[in-house]
Amino acid sequence: MIKSVFSFLLLLAFTVTHAQLQPVVWSYGAKKTADRTYEVEIKATIKEGWHLFSQTQPADAIAIPTAFTINPNPLLIRKGTLREVGKLEKYKDKTLGVTAYQYSGQVRFVQTVVLKAKAKTVFAGSVEFQTCDDEKCLPPQKVNFSIPLQ
Repeated sequence: MIKSVFSFLLLLAFTVTHAQLQPVVWSYGAKKTADRTYEVEIKATIKEGWHLFSQTQPADAIAIPTAFTINPNPLLIRKGTLREVGKLEKYKDKTLGVTAYQYSGQVRFVQTVVLKAKAKTVFAGSVEFQTCDDEKCLPPQKVNFSIPLQ
Protein backbone atom coordinates (compact mmCIF):
# COMPACT_ATOMS: atom_id res chain seq x y z
CA MET A 1 0.00 0.00 0.00
CA ILE A 2 2.73 2.48 0.97
CA LYS A 3 4.70 1.54 -2.14
CA SER A 4 1.75 2.27 -4.45
CA VAL A 5 1.00 5.58 -2.68
CA PHE A 6 4.66 6.57 -3.06
CA SER A 7 4.60 5.59 -6.76
CA PHE A 8 1.45 7.64 -7.28
CA LEU A 9 2.96 10.71 -5.57
CA LEU A 10 6.15 10.37 -7.63
CA LEU A 11 4.11 10.17 -10.84
CA LEU A 12 2.03 13.17 -9.75
CA ALA A 13 5.15 15.22 -8.97
CA PHE A 14 6.64 14.35 -12.38
CA THR A 15 3.39 15.29 -14.15
CA VAL A 16 3.12 18.64 -12.35
CA THR A 17 6.82 19.44 -12.96
CA HIS A 18 6.54 18.46 -16.63
CA ALA A 19 3.39 20.56 -17.07
CA GLN A 20 5.14 23.59 -15.57
CA LEU A 21 8.07 23.16 -17.98
CA GLN A 22 6.10 23.89 -21.15
CA PRO A 23 7.62 27.26 -21.97
CA VAL A 24 6.34 27.36 -25.57
CA VAL A 25 2.71 27.33 -26.69
CA TRP A 26 2.17 26.70 -30.41
CA SER A 27 -0.79 28.00 -32.42
CA TYR A 28 -1.60 27.63 -36.10
CA GLY A 29 -3.66 29.32 -38.77
CA ALA A 30 -3.98 30.17 -42.44
CA LYS A 31 -5.09 33.38 -44.13
CA LYS A 32 -6.28 33.48 -47.73
CA THR A 33 -4.32 36.20 -49.55
CA ALA A 34 -5.47 35.60 -53.15
CA ASP A 35 -7.31 33.01 -55.22
CA ARG A 36 -5.96 29.60 -54.07
CA THR A 37 -3.08 31.35 -52.22
CA TYR A 38 -2.66 31.16 -48.45
CA GLU A 39 -0.25 32.45 -45.87
CA VAL A 40 0.21 29.69 -43.31
CA GLU A 41 1.32 30.78 -39.85
CA ILE A 42 2.86 28.67 -37.09
CA LYS A 43 3.23 30.87 -34.00
CA ALA A 44 5.35 30.19 -30.92
CA THR A 45 4.40 32.10 -27.78
CA ILE A 46 7.35 31.82 -25.40
CA LYS A 47 7.01 32.10 -21.62
CA GLU A 48 8.89 35.00 -20.02
CA GLY A 49 12.50 34.12 -19.17
CA TRP A 50 12.72 31.44 -21.89
CA HIS A 51 13.87 31.52 -25.49
CA LEU A 52 13.44 29.47 -28.65
CA PHE A 53 16.25 29.03 -31.15
CA SER A 54 16.12 30.23 -34.74
CA GLN A 55 16.07 27.79 -37.68
CA THR A 56 19.56 28.98 -38.62
CA GLN A 57 22.45 29.21 -36.21
CA PRO A 58 25.98 30.66 -36.45
CA ALA A 59 28.92 28.33 -37.08
CA ASP A 60 30.01 28.34 -33.42
CA ALA A 61 26.54 27.58 -32.03
CA ILE A 62 25.82 24.53 -29.89
CA ALA A 63 22.09 25.32 -29.75
CA ILE A 64 19.67 22.94 -31.44
CA PRO A 65 17.89 24.97 -34.14
CA THR A 66 14.13 24.87 -34.60
CA ALA A 67 13.41 22.48 -37.49
CA PHE A 68 10.24 21.92 -39.48
CA THR A 69 9.29 18.78 -41.38
CA ILE A 70 6.50 19.44 -43.87
CA ASN A 71 4.47 16.46 -45.04
CA PRO A 72 4.32 16.08 -48.83
CA ASN A 73 1.00 17.22 -50.31
CA PRO A 74 0.42 16.87 -54.06
CA LEU A 75 -2.27 19.60 -53.90
CA LEU A 76 0.13 22.30 -52.63
CA ILE A 77 2.98 24.33 -54.04
CA ARG A 78 5.22 26.01 -51.46
CA LYS A 79 6.41 29.48 -52.45
CA GLY A 80 9.76 30.35 -50.93
CA THR A 81 10.92 29.07 -47.57
CA LEU A 82 9.36 28.99 -44.12
CA ARG A 83 10.41 32.43 -42.89
CA GLU A 84 10.73 33.73 -39.34
CA VAL A 85 8.92 36.90 -38.32
CA GLY A 86 9.97 38.28 -34.95
CA LYS A 87 12.74 40.09 -33.11
CA LEU A 88 15.86 37.98 -33.58
CA GLU A 89 18.27 38.15 -30.64
CA LYS A 90 21.98 37.39 -31.04
CA TYR A 91 23.14 35.84 -27.77
CA LYS A 92 26.82 35.43 -26.85
CA ASP A 93 27.63 33.08 -23.96
CA LYS A 94 30.67 34.57 -22.24
CA THR A 95 31.51 31.37 -20.35
CA LEU A 96 31.43 28.98 -23.31
CA GLY A 97 32.30 31.52 -25.98
CA VAL A 98 29.47 30.41 -28.28
CA THR A 99 26.77 32.36 -30.06
CA ALA A 100 23.09 31.58 -30.62
CA TYR A 101 20.27 33.17 -32.60
CA GLN A 102 17.09 33.07 -30.56
CA TYR A 103 13.65 34.56 -29.92
CA SER A 104 11.89 35.61 -26.74
CA GLY A 105 8.21 36.41 -26.27
CA GLN A 106 6.90 35.41 -29.69
CA VAL A 107 7.98 34.38 -33.16
CA ARG A 108 5.89 33.50 -36.20
CA PHE A 109 6.95 31.04 -38.89
CA VAL A 110 5.20 31.93 -42.15
CA GLN A 111 4.92 29.96 -45.40
CA THR A 112 3.10 30.98 -48.57
CA VAL A 113 1.33 28.10 -50.33
CA VAL A 114 -0.73 27.85 -53.50
CA LEU A 115 -3.41 25.22 -54.08
CA LYS A 116 -3.09 23.48 -57.46
CA ALA A 117 -6.88 23.15 -57.63
CA LYS A 118 -9.89 24.35 -55.66
CA ALA A 119 -10.01 21.70 -52.97
CA LYS A 120 -9.98 21.31 -49.21
CA THR A 121 -6.62 20.11 -47.92
CA VAL A 122 -4.15 20.60 -45.07
CA PHE A 123 -0.66 21.96 -44.56
CA ALA A 124 0.74 19.42 -42.10
CA GLY A 125 3.99 18.38 -40.53
CA SER A 126 5.95 18.72 -37.31
CA VAL A 127 8.26 21.14 -35.55
CA GLU A 128 11.20 20.02 -33.43
CA PHE A 129 12.55 22.64 -31.05
CA GLN A 130 14.54 23.27 -27.91
CA THR A 131 13.97 25.94 -25.28
CA CYS A 132 16.36 27.33 -22.68
CA ASP A 133 16.32 29.84 -19.86
CA ASP A 134 19.35 31.38 -18.14
CA GLU A 135 20.00 28.22 -16.12
CA LYS A 136 18.93 25.21 -18.14
CA CYS A 137 17.86 23.82 -21.49
CA LEU A 138 15.02 21.35 -21.87
CA PRO A 139 15.42 18.30 -24.11
CA PRO A 140 14.23 18.84 -27.69
CA GLN A 141 10.49 18.35 -28.21
CA LYS A 142 8.51 17.49 -31.31
CA VAL A 143 4.99 18.79 -31.99
CA ASN A 144 2.77 17.78 -34.89
CA PHE A 145 0.50 20.26 -36.65
CA SER A 146 -2.24 20.18 -39.28
CA ILE A 147 -3.59 23.45 -40.68
CA PRO A 148 -6.77 23.28 -42.82
CA LEU A 149 -6.84 25.16 -46.12
CA GLN A 150 -10.28 25.73 -47.62
